[in-house]
Amino acid sequence: MKHLKSLALGASLIAAALCTLTSPNAFAQAKEQFFPLLAYRTGPYAPNGTPWANGKQDYIKMINARDGGVNGVKITFEECETGYATDKGVECYERLKGKGASMIDPQATGITFALTDKVAADKIPLVTLGYGLSASQDGNVFKWNFPLMGSYWTAADMLIQHIGKKEGGLDKLKGKKIAIVYHDSPFGKEPMPLLDERSKMHGFELVKIPVTAPGVEQKSAWLQVRQAKPDFVLLWGWGVMNSTALKEAQATGYPRDKMYGVWWSGAEPDVKDVAEGAKGYNALNLNTSGQSPKVIQDILKFVHDKGQGTGPKDEVGTVLYTRGLIIQMLGIEAVRRAQERYGKGKVMTGEQVRWGLENLALDQKKLDSLGFAGVMRPISTSCQDHMGSTWARVHTWDGAKWSFTSDWLQADEQIIKPMVRAAADKYAGEKKLTRRTPEDCQS
Repeated sequence: MKHLKSLALGASLIAAALCTLTSPNAFAQAKEQFFPLLAYRTGPYAPNGTPWANGKQDYIKMINARDGGVNGVKITFEECETGYATDKGVECYERLKGKGASMIDPQATGITFALTDKVAADKIPLVTLGYGLSASQDGNVFKWNFPLMGSYWTAADMLIQHIGKKEGGLDKLKGKKIAIVYHDSPFGKEPMPLLDERSKMHGFELVKIPVTAPGVEQKSAWLQVRQAKPDFVLLWGWGVMNSTALKEAQATGYPRDKMYGVWWSGAEPDVKDVAEGAKGYNALNLNTSGQSPKVIQDILKFVHDKGQGTGPKDEVGTVLYTRGLIIQMLGIEAVRRAQERYGKGKVMTGEQVRWGLENLALDQKKLDSLGFAGVMRPISTSCQDHMGSTWARVHTWDGAKWSFTSDWLQADEQIIKPMVRAAADKYAGEKKLTRRTPEDCQS
């Protein structure tokens, strides 16, 4: 009898365990696609990092609220504060990677450099939209890096093309002097190979003026600008460095309409405190801003109107907020693309999401259906090309708002591709890597 009671008790415990395993909560946990979100809401880069981070969170919330996730799979996230510091970024990555990370977007070039080897070992894709390691466009060497929509080489190339066109042709740059005031970090140094190449091609003098991070003290840099008297100044800044540079340009009398920023130096936080003093300043932009796009309207409806917004409502649709939306959309669309191959309604592994990122095919019709009509250019990636798009426009600050002042620009692949190939081959040699085979591209 005692033996039967023991059997019954054992059966009950097994049944209870099975009930736990098959409970709704257990299934919900099993069907969650996790995105670690590295962010910086504190420190000198917070004014720019915060709207970027808010856009990513709000897009996830909107997809869950409006669509119920991706084919029934709920999207979850956890944010980790890096303060833009490389060591903290690596700590965040190490802490979050074991939770089933779909991908990692470090929001910093320095952190990107530190993680490039790690993600390959951990099989987690590294997405660096518009920043990071320029050579990683070559997917045959950098299997896990995705500098989607542009790199610092494509940005620098477009700026030189644009300035040349304004002058009446690239041949008119001969004998000119172009200065670059740059954040003295991997971010600021990354465009130099392309600018050096263009300098040799067109005969202009390139003056390199570093600014010590975070960039709140720039008087010596702008003294160098005053002494050099460049025809144009490129601004490669981030966070407080940008507004400080514009204030110093105003103080030293350097014309703002001769200044051209990278797409991380041309958002609302960079100019709002300078206002009229920044009038005429130009910068690249990868995306539009404003609240008219359908995706923005859906975020207002499904997230902010329900009191679930991550930041202030009037920030929704700003330049960097919208870029955050784009980054998160591309990550989620990579999950959706991967599900087409590996099973709809399933949680995708980092390796499967990597395949999705490598096989993105967002044409205009698809972008329109996602609510991104007019927000960005179509993007199509492949095994060889992990960037998928190299387009941007120049917008100009009129003292109160940004307005586009150029047509779409595209980097010159005749210059970019050989540079990418050479840099990727050098990296492969240093790391003892071999280029991917056609078979590997299918896996």
